[in-house]
Amino acid sequence: MAKEEGVAPESAEMQDAVLEGELESTAEQSNVEGEGVAGGDLTLLLEDARAKADEHWNQLLLAKAETENVRRRAKQDTENAHKFALEKFALELLPVKDSLEMGLAAAEANDDKVLENLKEGTALTLKMLTTAMEKFGIEALNPMGDSFDPALHQAMTLQESADYKPNTVMAVMQKGYLLNDRLIRPAMVVVSKAVTAHEAASADDSKHIDEQA
Repeated sequence: MAKEEGVAPESAEMQDAVLEGELESTAEQSNVEGEGVAGGDLTLLLEDARAKADEHWNQLLLAKAETENVRRRAKQDTENAHKFALEKFALELLPVKDSLEMGLAAAEANDDKVLENLKEGTALTLKMLTTAMEKFGIEALNPMGDSFDPALHQAMTLQESADYKPNTVMAVMQKGYLLNDRLIRPAMVVVSKAVTAHEAASADDSKHIDEQA
């Protein structure tokens, strides 16, 4: 088998060494059988040695490729272990962040001046927590207005809507989260669906009555 173009010098040297070993083995075998081997027999012996060398060379390449695959898989497993080691930690933090967000939302709904300091403190705490989470690759997933994606979103209910295209996230009940671009919690969402003919007629009637009034 002729050596392919582009083979690394060390690989070519290894292949030559394999061939030389086969030739030496064949030569020793011919010496044992006796001197005076005919030219045709010598050609056959050389061809046999070349065939064995090619076979051993292919086996060596396969073994080398398998070793490289094992090394690459081990490296990938190690990288994933380091990358996602904080998943449990992230899951523990998410309810804390949810609670802070709900507290801030409640404070915004009340105009009482007494709640202003609480609102500012909660907003600052939430910002610090969000920054800390982002440092560890934790990213919020807020798909409001996006098309529903079952790989990232968990549909809690379907709701008819004339304001949104069908299969659109029209409300986010709970944010989802990614850890280094891998989903660790889907977003809980309300998904829009097409308005039925009956509902559309009712909406038109209501609009007509409002205009007459």
